[in-house]
Amino acid sequence: MINPDAQPVVPLVCTDPVCRAQAEALAARLQLPLLEAVSLPRGLYVHLTAEGLSVHDAEQPQQGGVMVDFVGGSQAHRRQFGGGAGQMVARAVGCRGSVRPRVLDATAGLGRDAFVLASLGCEVTLIERQPIIAALLENGLQRARQAGGEVADIAARMTLISADAIALLEDWQGDVPQVIHLDPMFPQREKSALVKKEMRLFKPLAGSDEDAPQLLAAALQLASHRVVVKRPRKAAALAGRPPSSALSGQSSRYDIYGIRALDKG
Repeated sequence: MINPDAQPVVPLVCTDPVCRAQAEALAARLQLPLLEAVSLPRGLYVHLTAEGLSVHDAEQPQQGGVMVDFVGGSQAHRRQFGGGAGQMVARAVGCRGSVRPRVLDATAGLGRDAFVLASLGCEVTLIERQPIIAALLENGLQRARQAGGEVADIAARMTLISADAIALLEDWQGDVPQVIHLDPMFPQREKSALVKKEMRLFKPLAGSDEDAPQLLAAALQLASHRVVVKRPRKAAALAGRPPSSALSGQSSRYDIYGIRALDKG
């Protein structure tokens, strides 16, 4: 749950004059202080350069920053060699044969699972309520669309909404999503160095999603076919509500709450 009063003051740093106008607009929209000084602030800061938008910890510069990158890096490798529709998230949302459901990712984060689903042909709506994380995701999508080719085609199937998912789901005005995907913040996550760095940077921003049970309830009221919840492999079911079925991997698990069969429309 995000408590606005407990949010850290995260400045936006921009030392590149080429990005100055973009930085001013972003700082105004997110209500962040804009710094031009070469000396960095203490703690978390957002950095805008010609390469993109990233989040850093000034007290641990050796760790580098976190940026949403759909064009290269791990996302490019996963797109090419990740296993396609055999990936656990794809199987969980119901991708099989020609079935490609409309998916609402209500906890979008850095958009990795949403990008995988879009790369397989799903139309994906992403909701991210933390404004800075949503800005990272928006920046990554913009760069993907500018890259052209296959990556741009995938990004075209992704629509981002910066809003509180519970309120939005409870008053949903668009086409009803067939599948809703949830990945609430949880204290015990995968142990890779990358994920640990992201959790260290984002936990002060995103909180612990203490209202995840309400989000699950809203999702179950809205989805037409199923709700999928990503959990640590050994964690209890969200809100103690047992799923219809589950898929388990080495470190994570997808709990599936079935409503009706996807292949029946």
